[in-house]
Amino acid sequence: MRYTLVSSVVLAFVATAFGQTSQPSAPASRSPAVGHAPPPATDGSVASEWDARKIIDALNTQAQHLKPLMDQIQPAGWVSKGASETYIAQWNTAQAQLKYVIASSDAFSRQPERLQLGLDTYFRMEAVESALGSLTEGVRKYQNPALASIMQSVIAENSTNRDRLRQYLEDLATQKEDEFQVADREAQRCRAALLRQPAPKTKRVAQQ
Repeated sequence: MRYTLVSSVVLAFVATAFGQTSQPSAPASRSPAVGHAPPPATDGSVASEWDARKIIDALNTQAQHLKPLMDQIQPAGWVSKGASETYIAQWNTAQAQLKYVIASSDAFSRQPERLQLGLDTYFRMEAVESALGSLTEGVRKYQNPALASIMQSVIAENSTNRDRLRQYLEDLATQKEDEFQVADREAQRCRAALLRQPAPKTKRVAQQ
């Protein structure tokens, strides 16, 4: 069936990308600090739109903090010091992906029920962190060790927000699967009911 196929693909994609995760911690009773999202719910339900937006906005805020740091990176100047030109490509990739993260997280915050926007935000953030992992070593070796340490600190702080976003996406995918299954069962019930209905009787036209 169409719903079953679509939902199975979504869940398989999310499961493959995320793997097994532990149960989220209990929600805090006080307001979260700036830049940190509230923990997700522990009852198996999807976080409310308010909580989801807090998670997304916290990740967006951390991404914004990375931008001025990345603007200070000058990989072109490293080449004369013996660095590989690969750093330049990695820097360009990280800059582009960071812009996409900020844009996609803005869109996701407006529509936190859109799983596709969430996946786009999550994987682009992973791409940024992957590129920055290599760039940080280049900054430490060829430019400024202090800047490299700050970059590592910001990336580490964002890992909590990314993990909470991952948990929210897993819960959202499960909810979508349940909705697809309900819709599929309802479609089958309606189809069966229609098949049980007798065919309408047709009147014969009297011959002249």
